[in-house]
Amino acid sequence: MAFANFEKGLDTTNEIALTTTHRRSGREISHPVWFIREGETLYLLPVSGSDSHWYNNVLKTPMIRLAAGGTQYSARATPVTDPTKVDEVVENFRDKYGAGNVKAYYRKLDVAVEVPPAGP
Repeated sequence: MAFANFEKGLDTTNEIALTTTHRRSGREISHPVWFIREGETLYLLPVSGSDSHWYNNVLKTPMIRLAAGGTQYSARATPVTDPTKVDEVVENFRDKYGAGNVKAYYRKLDVAVEVPPAGP
């Protein structure tokens, strides 16, 4: 049920809050991020690619929390490094947010992050 409620929250926004665990201090840190959906799977694109702090936090501690529309969802994030899949995610970001916005905000497009739906 938590994922279903979270999906409804996604319908109300184009930006979600991503909370990661800082790789050095262990403190939780939240960042606003854009997202795309492919079915029930979410993809996040770090603005500085593999140099993004939150991406490196995910590499060390893949458990994340997302918040949208007053709902929250916890999941295990998976880094996406396959260039073909990253290009697909980038193209979907361009379709959703506009190519100009992606070009303006995203400096390095070498990785993405996959967030799966809740299990059964």
